Amino acid sequence: MSEQREYDVVVIGGGSTGENAAWYAHHHGLSAAVVEGELVGGECSYWACMPSKALLRPGEALAAARRVPAAAGAVTGAVDVPKALAGRDAFASGWDDGPQANWLAGVGVDLVRGHGRLAGERTVRVESADGPVTLSARRAVVVATGSAAAVPPIDGLREIESWDNRDVTAAKQVPARLLVIGGGVVGVEMAQAYRSLGAEQVTLVEQAERLLPAEEPFAGAELADALTDAGITVRTGTTAVHAARAAADVPVTLTLDDGTELTGDELLVAVGRRANTADIGLETIGLEPGGYLDTDDRLRVRGVDGDWLYAAGDVNGRALLTHQGKYQARLVGAIIAGADVEAWADHRAVPRVTFTDPQIAAVGKTERQARDAGVDVRTVRYDIGATAAGALAGKGVHGTSQLVIDQARRVIVGATFVGPGVGELLHAATIAIVGEVPLDTLWHAVPAFPTLSEVWLRLLEAERGVS
Repeated sequence: MSEQREYDVVVIGGGSTGENAAWYAHHHGLSAAVVEGELVGGECSYWACMPSKALLRPGEALAAARRVPAAAGAVTGAVDVPKALAGRDAFASGWDDGPQANWLAGVGVDLVRGHGRLAGERTVRVESADGPVTLSARRAVVVATGSAAAVPPIDGLREIESWDNRDVTAAKQVPARLLVIGGGVVGVEMAQAYRSLGAEQVTLVEQAERLLPAEEPFAGAELADALTDAGITVRTGTTAVHAARAAADVPVTLTLDDGTELTGDELLVAVGRRANTADIGLETIGLEPGGYLDTDDRLRVRGVDGDWLYAAGDVNGRALLTHQGKYQARLVGAIIAGADVEAWADHRAVPRVTFTDPQIAAVGKTERQARDAGVDVRTVRYDIGATAAGALAGKGVHGTSQLVIDQARRVIVGATFVGPGVGELLHAATIAIVGEVPLDTLWHAVPAFPTLSEVWLRLLEAERGVS
């Protein structure tokens, strides 16, 4: 017989979004439970944000030292791979979610371990190790099941062993030859990480004409140059059409649409994400499984009567980023408790960073997106290497910074920065966009000298025609 429990809010999915949704619901006086069938903390903690940055950091630190002539001579070795992998393991907590589970308990949220499925209105059935549990939600159910790596329709790919983002961030050894399909964030970050960790050959294949096709064209071009300089082969405008491998411990062969054959010891497939909704009981409430859940700006799932089903994080497809999922989670916890708020930042100011060297940091709209939306914009650019802080960062440091400006309102609607450490510039741009701060007001936000923030002054001067 199924155990019965009742809460105000039941959250399906215990990743960073689900944890925060339950926490904020409890903070607003509601009882909450989280259902999780894998590790509490989810993708970001164990297979994405944290372990991937741990793999990138050693190479980034060495590159920064080598750019400074007085320090370059002290860098006589390569990355210590065993220590790098051990550091990665530490950042992933050894894939032990005990501390995360304890945190949930500490904030007053119950954890139900097992696979959760909707079983009708306001009802979640959990298959747990101790037997079935039925959870009833007095107010709301929040779906926060996230996303998983997509598999492209490449002939032979599903029949062979390949890596996805989980495999590449949790690998115990560095392959001599790594093939990468996909020039998005995961593809470029892991291509660079594994090259810095000692992979002799890294080849990246991207179907679009440039890397990071969702960002400004100059960002992808400058990153491609940096990856090439690091010894990575970058093939853009090229499609993989066939993959073959006789067994897991033998090389994989990747055939491109121009007839080229590439050989590697491992193949990373990083072509995007798919929503984790295939097996969560959507059919019991009249929704089609397998796709992203369409939500309004109060994060209510459309097509469901009664305002009881919400979706937050990757699973709704609005902005597949950990920080945006947490943002939605904070709002959904408050909304269920009665707050009158909406998730409008998803439309106006989504900050995103690609943690390569150079970093690519962007927020808001690209120039193309703004023009397609009917906004009359102009852009201004400045080379971050021409600032004092850029020069101090070392020999050869450069990277384009750009603002996209709404000419009628004289506010910034988009910003992109390329260069070492530019992710730390991004929040200022985010605040300017969210706050719709007029350019004339920004003139009075004086950047400290000599910091990378000086690029803001130079961009504002470029906007006024000062040279």
